[in-house]
Amino acid sequence: MTSTRNTDFAALLLRVSSGALFLAHGLMKVNVFTIAGTVGYFESLGLPGILAYVTIFAEIAGGIALILGVATRLVSIGLIPILLGAVWVHAGNGWTFSAEGGGWEYPFFWAVAQAAIAFLGSGAYALRIPVLQRTLGQFA
Repeated sequence: MTSTRNTDFAALLLRVSSGALFLAHGLMKVNVFTIAGTVGYFESLGLPGILAYVTIFAEIAGGIALILGVATRLVSIGLIPILLGAVWVHAGNGWTFSAEGGGWEYPFFWAVAQAAIAFLGSGAYALRIPVLQRTLGQFA
């Protein structure tokens, strides 16, 4: 395998696995915690309830976009603030995510992974949408 091919496989593996996790987290907020429950949780943290809707949308739409490889760089950069918000929420619970209430290392690592995806881009194995590629250039 060539180095370029390895990079393309790495980009595919990283963005699809990350996209699947975002999709699962967003759907969990809808189907398990419910939208109203998620809004209530955000408000209990002192955050505006609208951020719950933004987070759910970002996780579901961003997860699908990452899986497909659409606007990968832009999407991964856009998801970093969501993850840093999760770091803030879990910061008081300690380092390990297995701690009661979940620690902060998992969302922090996931934010770093999004930065890596932003640097890698979609790779060769991604859905190409010409109008997005023309509009977004290197962020497509």
